[in-house]
Amino acid sequence: MSPRTSGTVRAGQYAALLCYLAFLAFPFLWLISTAFKPARELGSLHPTWIPQDPTLDNFRQAFDEQPLLRAAANSLTAALCAALIAVVIATPMAYVTARHRGRLSTAATGWVVVSQAFPFVLVIIPLFLVLKYLHLINSLWGLILVYVVWSLPFALWMLAGYVRAVPPELEEAAAVDGAGKARILVSVTAPLLAPGIVATALFAFITAWNEFFFALVLLKTPEIQTLPVVLTHFLGAEGVADLGPLAAAAFLATLPSLVLFAVIQRRITGGLTAGAVKN
Repeated sequence: MSPRTSGTVRAGQYAALLCYLAFLAFPFLWLISTAFKPARELGSLHPTWIPQDPTLDNFRQAFDEQPLLRAAANSLTAALCAALIAVVIATPMAYVTARHRGRLSTAATGWVVVSQAFPFVLVIIPLFLVLKYLHLINSLWGLILVYVVWSLPFALWMLAGYVRAVPPELEEAAAVDGAGKARILVSVTAPLLAPGIVATALFAFITAWNEFFFALVLLKTPEIQTLPVVLTHFLGAEGVADLGPLAAAAFLATLPSLVLFAVIQRRITGGLTAGAVKN
């Protein structure tokens, strides 16, 4: 391939990537624009990208109309607990799955992948009955349990890949020194898995933070409803949205996910075993 052809291909790739990024960014940029527009501009027949008269009234109205801080606290509690519990359970499971390969391990990995294809609506009825038997309906802890179970397959699959990237020679050296399996996992493997554990926890956190369907079905008391459910309260009885406050509240609800994804990118690109072996 000639340098000119190679340059043309590279330019085409960058153009395609730029178009894809613009496609992804359009909804968020329009959300930001809508959040700062006054009611007069929101009802205009000729909408503009940049608000002509930016205002914070939508944010004030959103906080006045709905208990956003309480809902955000509920979402934060559910997401943090679910992420921590899922990582604590998935780490030893991922270690066993990655280090002890066999038919059972292969079958478990296959089931993990298949389970992610199940739509929510298929499991909501049996899930509701189980939680009702456990007296966890309309309970934040019941929702946390659902989030843990739902995020475990992905956390297990993701952490297993990080475990396979850890050189087995490090564990063998620790075993020669007399360390047991538990000691090897805690003292040798876990520190090297720190970037993977953080990334997995952040993915589980963001999934729980943004989840809507389970929270809508399982939580009925307004005091314990999560932020995605409270956002639906900006819709009127006839489905007409209070667009300005809804956009302002949705923008605030999106910020934690954006910040955490920025953290994820740095963690994933970091070397797993950097500094593990010294010459």
